[in-house]
Amino acid sequence: MEPAAPPSVPFVSPQGGHAAAAGGGGGTARGLRRRQYAVLALTFAAYAAFHASRKPPSIVKAVLSADWAPFSGPRGTQHLGELDVAFLSTYAAAMFAAGHLADRVDLRVLLAAAMLASGAASAALGAAYFLDVHSLAFFLAAQVASGVVQSAGWPCVVAVVGNWFGHTSSRGTIMGVWTSHTSVGNIAGSFLAAAVLEFGWGWSFLVPAFVIAALGVVVLVFLVAHPSDVGLELGAMEVEMNGEGGEEVELLVEEKKEVEVDYDELEVEMGSQLPRAIGFLEAWRLPGVAPYAFCLFFSKLVAYTFLYWLPFYIRNNAVAGQFLSHKASGILSIVFDIGGVLGGISAGFLSDAIGARAITSALFLLLSIPALIFYRAFGSISMRHNIALMFLSGYFVNGPYSLITTAVATDLGTQDAIKGNSRALATVSAIIDGTGSVGAALGPLLTGYISTRGWNSVFFMLIVSISLALVFLIRMVRDEIVAKIGARH
Repeated sequence: MEPAAPPSVPFVSPQGGHAAAAGGGGGTARGLRRRQYAVLALTFAAYAAFHASRKPPSIVKAVLSADWAPFSGPRGTQHLGELDVAFLSTYAAAMFAAGHLADRVDLRVLLAAAMLASGAASAALGAAYFLDVHSLAFFLAAQVASGVVQSAGWPCVVAVVGNWFGHTSSRGTIMGVWTSHTSVGNIAGSFLAAAVLEFGWGWSFLVPAFVIAALGVVVLVFLVAHPSDVGLELGAMEVEMNGEGGEEVELLVEEKKEVEVDYDELEVEMGSQLPRAIGFLEAWRLPGVAPYAFCLFFSKLVAYTFLYWLPFYIRNNAVAGQFLSHKASGILSIVFDIGGVLGGISAGFLSDAIGARAITSALFLLLSIPALIFYRAFGSISMRHNIALMFLSGYFVNGPYSLITTAVATDLGTQDAIKGNSRALATVSAIIDGTGSVGAALGPLLTGYISTRGWNSVFFMLIVSISLALVFLIRMVRDEIVAKIGARH
């Protein structure tokens, strides 16, 4: 005789949520899926908002260089590059500290605070238009502040998604779709900034600032950062997609009583049982972290050069013998991000299908080299050529960048070497993305100087960067090939 199923008793979490009933397996699985989808949607919207608020500087570059001191002077292009590096270098430096912090505090509160502060920093840049501010120091200070507060976004969202999807075999596909938030945010930011540009460039900053601040409030109210916050113990959960497209879910949800609990006292009593947050240097020594981090350094250098300079490049290079307007250039640059969306999804799906992240990343990097050469050489022939080649460039450039910052970072942050310690995930993600962000800061800065010598020199720099990214993946690719050959024999 089978034992009776435990009674369905709700559990009140520290955030006021209730666990799914332990007695209903099917209902629990459906409830889990709903919560996972809600987490994906909310973190997707949150990070898309971060990228939307980063896009206005690239949209207004041409306007600033035309008639807004100090960017309209003889050193205007260099000053615009300095604005980019002020944000990106601060972002990269603060990222390492943000990841360390995210493994130790409430992810929901930290993410919401970062979004509200990012809205304030973006609004400050927009206010410069209405207050007629022409001080380079003010613009640099606002960009530095923005870099600091935005650095907390990525470790938080990756850690939250890793908490809910850390054991799924289709992680690459799921995160390939999810990481399209980067390109979706760029598209939304480009569209919003370009749409209101004719009313004054200040509005190009204020509208995205309002969007990210509003979403920050939504995150604070609704985000569930960890399954344990609603009474689910995911240490014993396995989520695997079966052949019919469904999910098999195994949960250990202890019977819990709805009682008043002193959570401060409970945390002290259980402190010794919680997994130890991994140290910064210890995370660097984990297998695969350093090669992927330096690969992302050069890969993100290329991606962010396009993010910050593509509208400016389009504006200053004729297509079919005609120069486009500021607004048209900003909107046309969206094509690169559309290609990036599909590239990230394709890279994630392919890496799951063949079980090889490094091989997939190397393949996309290799194909991005001819894509960039063709875009530079033939993109000016006609609008059709420009759109098609820009799409291909975005597809291959953003594919490995998206894969490494999501699925690869999560793989490395939950690998067997640390026995799946979830409190290492934000730190590892921050190391990889922070190192990449150093490259992201360097690319736009170099472009500001190199572009004065001609755009051929800029594209040569991008191709060299991709080649170096491939160099750091060679050993990882070799190991995956050897493993595949060994498995077949």
